[in-house]
Amino acid sequence: MTPAINTAKQNKVIYKVHEYQHDATAESYGDEAAQKLGIATDRVFKTLVVSIDRKALVVAVLPVSAMLSMKLIAKACSAKKATMADKADVERSTGYVLGGVSPLGQKKRLKTFIDASAQQFPTIYISAGKRGLEIELSPQDLQKLTQANMAGICQ
Repeated sequence: MTPAINTAKQNKVIYKVHEYQHDATAESYGDEAAQKLGIATDRVFKTLVVSIDRKALVVAVLPVSAMLSMKLIAKACSAKKATMADKADVERSTGYVLGGVSPLGQKKRLKTFIDASAQQFPTIYISAGKRGLEIELSPQDLQKLTQANMAGICQ
């Protein structure tokens, strides 16, 4: 069990865990998950950690088929500028390694934004906190567990 799976379990939400054999040479962990699990890339969501105005870290959850808009995530945070967070900062604040960062069960709860496109699906897939492990749950449960805001954050 990972902290992400434990969070879902403790909060009694309906979820399914999907495991696949991770290929260390894969260029995109999200694309690899979609392909190996046979799921459309717009239903598999990646977790990115962003630095806002060089002061705070926030989490962006968006389809692996999309690109994060730094302007839109900054706007959602009422900030001037957003940049990708430093790898060491991401791992220190979330407790996860890159490629296995989950929006659930992070060491330090960060303000979270889920791309509004998630609402069109009954369930979405997110990292379960380890490469090769995905958790499927409803976007509403993910929003509730992370206290996230839904916003258009993709380019």
